[in-house]
This record gives sequence, C-alpha cells and structure tokens, in this order.
Amino acid sequence: MTDTARMDTLTTGAPVPRSAATPADRIWLVAGFAVAALTLLPVVALAVLAAQPTGDVWGHLVGTVLPRSLWTTLLLMAGVGTITFVVGVGTAWLVTMCRFPGRAFFDWALLVPLAVPTYIIAYTYVEILDFTGPVQTAIREIFGFRSSRDYWFPEIRSLGGAVFVMGFVLYPYVYLTTRASFLLQSACTLDVSRTLGAGPMRLFFRVALPLARPAIVVGVSLALMECLNDIGAVTFFGVHTMSFSVYDTWINRSSLAGAAQLACAMLALVFALLWIERHARRKQRFHVTSTRYLALPSYRLAGWRAGLATAACAAPVAIGFVFPAALLVDYASRRLDELGDPALAAAVVNTLSLSVAAALLTVAIGIVLTYAQRVQANRATQLFGRIASIGYAIPGTVLAVGILIPLATFDNFIDGIARSNFGFSTGLLLIGSGTALVYAYMVRFLAVAYGQVEGGFGKVTPHLDMAARTLGRSSGRILFEVHLPMIRPVLLTALLLAFVDCMKELPATILLRPFNFETLATTVYNAASREAFADGALPALLIVMVGLLPSILLARTSARSFRDKSTERA
Repeated sequence: MTDTARMDTLTTGAPVPRSAATPADRIWLVAGFAVAALTLLPVVALAVLAAQPTGDVWGHLVGTVLPRSLWTTLLLMAGVGTITFVVGVGTAWLVTMCRFPGRAFFDWALLVPLAVPTYIIAYTYVEILDFTGPVQTAIREIFGFRSSRDYWFPEIRSLGGAVFVMGFVLYPYVYLTTRASFLLQSACTLDVSRTLGAGPMRLFFRVALPLARPAIVVGVSLALMECLNDIGAVTFFGVHTMSFSVYDTWINRSSLAGAAQLACAMLALVFALLWIERHARRKQRFHVTSTRYLALPSYRLAGWRAGLATAACAAPVAIGFVFPAALLVDYASRRLDELGDPALAAAVVNTLSLSVAAALLTVAIGIVLTYAQRVQANRATQLFGRIASIGYAIPGTVLAVGILIPLATFDNFIDGIARSNFGFSTGLLLIGSGTALVYAYMVRFLAVAYGQVEGGFGKVTPHLDMAARTLGRSSGRILFEVHLPMIRPVLLTALLLAFVDCMKELPATILLRPFNFETLATTVYNAASREAFADGALPALLIVMVGLLPSILLARTSARSFRDKSTERA
C-alpha cells in the first residue's frame, strides 16, 4: 500500500486517507514538543530546586509545617467537595428534571458565582458576617445585646468559614458538568425505570446518579483544583493550607528551596488524587446507545414542593453572588472618586495588558498543539496534548516557584554577558518585564484554551483537509485559510475564557509580579490585607463585572447546545 493510500486517524477519530507527511508537516510535531517542554519546565525546575540542601529548614517543615498544612488542606478539600457535590448535583437535578417557578431563570443563574473569585467572596463575607457587619449589628439591635459575649455567632475567619465560602463559589463546576450529563442521559432508560415503579428519589439515586458519576467526578475535581490553588481566601481566613505554607516559606522564611520542597509535596498530593480517582473507575464504562435526543421526562412540582425547589436553587445564587455583589456595589458607590486615581488606572492597564497578551499567547499555543495532532496524528502528539493540559492542575504558588528559577537563571545569564562584553546591565528582562507572569498564565490556563480549540477542530470534517491538499495547499495555508475562519466563534470563546482566568489569577501574580507592579487582583488583595476592603471594592467590582461575561456565555452556549440536540433525529 502506498503512502498516499494510508489511513490515519485524526482528532475526530474517523479514519480518512491522507498523503504522506511532508517536512513542513513535521514542523507541527516539533512545535507540539516545544509546547510540552515549556509546560514541563516549571515542574522539572521545581524538582531540581527541591533537591538543593536547606540546612535545618526541611526538618522544621516536616516536623511542624507540613503535617498541619496537609491535614488542614485535606479537611478544606473534604468540606468544599461535600458542599459542591450536594449543591451542584442537587440543583442540576432540579432544573433538569423538575418544573417549578423560576426554573428557566435558575438554569443559567446558577452559573453566575463563577464570575466572582474566591478571594473576593471571602473578603465580602468577612465584611458581612464580622462583628461590625450588618448581620451581627442587626442581631444586637433586635435582641438588645451589648457585646459579643452576650450571644454566640460562628466565626467566619476559620476553616469552617473557608469551606462555606469556597463551596458556594465553586459549586458551578459540578452543576455545569452534572447538568450536561443529566441532559444527555437516555430518556428511554428513565422511562423504563418509571414503568418498573421507580419514584423520583429512587430514579435519582439508583439510575441517574450512577450514570452521571464521571461528570460529577470531573466537576468536583475542577472545584478541588481551584480550592488547592487559592491563597487569597485562606490567608484572609487564617487557614494555613499547603498553598499558604509554600508562600509563607518563600516570602516570610526566605527559603526558596524549602518552598520548593513543600510545593513538590503539594504537587504529589494533586497527582495522587487524580490517580486515585481514575483508578477507582478504571473498570467502569458509561455509554449512551441511543442516537436520538428526546425531551427528558419531568416532574411538575406544586405547592410547598415548588417553593422548596425554588428556595433550594435561589440560595446558592444569593450566597455565591447576590449578597457579595450587593456589598461591592454599595462600597464602590461610595468610592467613585477613585475612578480618577492614577494607581487604579495603572492597575487596570497592567491587568488588561497582561491578560490580553497571555490570552492571545495561550490560544495561539492551543491552536498549534491541536493542529499538530490533526496533521501528525500519532501517540507523540497525543502525549504532548496531555502534558500541556497538566498545567491547570498545578496550583499557582507551585507554578511560581517552578518558573522563577529558570527565568531568573536566564536573566542573570544575559545580564552577565551584557556586563562583560558591553559594560551595562540588562537587569531582569523576563521577570522584571512581566514576561514571567505571562508564561505562568499560559501554563496555568492552557488546558482551558486547548479544550475549547480542540472541540472546535473536532467539528471540522477531515475531508476538507484532503480537498485542500489536492489543490496544492500546505498544512500552514490550510490552517489559516480553512480551519481558523471556520472556528472563529470557538476561538473568541477560548480567548474570553482565558482572558478572564488570567485577570482573576492571584497566587502566581503575587509571587511573580515585578516590583511596584499592581493588577486589579493584587490591589484587592493588598486592600484586604490592610483590613481596608472598602478601598478595594471598586477594583473588585471591575473584576466581577468582567467575570460575568464568560458565565453568561457558558450558560447561553450550554442551553443552545442542548436545545439543538433535543430536536435531532437519527
């Protein structure tokens, strides 16, 4: 069989004939390798740094810091995982299978808490629930209490407060994936279960929930990854997680090697959790055998049941978005004079420039990686794609430690050459210019853009590639003349998601930003650190307003996708 008759499997999974790979095509393989190497570089640098001697620091960390921070992290993850599971799965089932007042509104409104970073929610709830906040003030006025000794009120600055706040901010990850799984479940399976006498509760626990398990696990895993990455909320609540310990060891103890060792332990925890999850479901398979998408059977609720369902869906939206947003609007309205503050303007410019540059770079690299798999469909390019996706599982503090060393080494190398040969200093070219931050954002959020771009390419039939080949087009021209114009909406979505994620990122920004360089996120963090959150209300509100865009986009895209599928026929 000749090369031109070979059958290769492209990213769509469909075997189509294509011609032998040309030297130009192999460039995409090299590009995929380069992307994978850039993603792995911080991990390798972290391992090398962790191998450096730390004197008696490591003994102190192992004896005191690591056990406490590890136990606190596990408790935090257990609590957040429980809340996100209960709230995410419960609300997804209600809006999918039940009819009650406000269901259409909650269908998309339950995603809105994704617009608010966890650290902003943490700051607002301390303002709301603290002794001087509106809740405790109202309690004292109603019951005539004079001091906090006269009554009991839960302490918001605690592990329980962190679990509460993060759980009601991160549940949309579970809601989104679980709702999609419920919508795609076979209507025939549910109908058969009903004919066999399964009531709503039994149908949920015995049929729908087991079938949705993979989607639920994905959603909970994403929520836990965000929980591990957080540093702003846990610092403000006084909860010493592993992420906080890495930051504290680096900044306050001035031990970068010790921070790297803690970061390696934290990374090992992340990969262990991922392995345990995959190992637990290694023999389980879930398939939808029907090719028809029908409207799912639903339960119409009335009376107290309808009111309870409405309240159950309204509570997460109110806790995760409405109450914090109302406080931000109130505080920001009192500080409108800050709109002309040069410091705020500089923070906005810095945030936009970094986020736009990182989003463009991230999407461009996602295109390169995805197209490499399309042009050179083999195990190597698939492996490169998997490696490039691990960045999202790496917490920002860990990533910052791994990035600092190679970039600082490069900066010092260039500076040494300039001093010895030209008599002047170049300074910190990469770290001092913000390039390190762009690199960190790219590694951290490449999985987000890559997933969007890969889905877009998967909808383009491989036969278009073959038709373009017969017309003499190279792989590069096919990309720019055929694929990119066809997936433009997907690229815009990927850009928006990457931009907002970069704009909200706090841990890596705190550790890698140049001196006297502030973004909106660090401005909010600094204000909260001074116990002057009102000073950071306006930049916080700006972050939330921009963050609303992808939340609304996700809701509209998801609703439109399943509305279209419901009308499909085999």
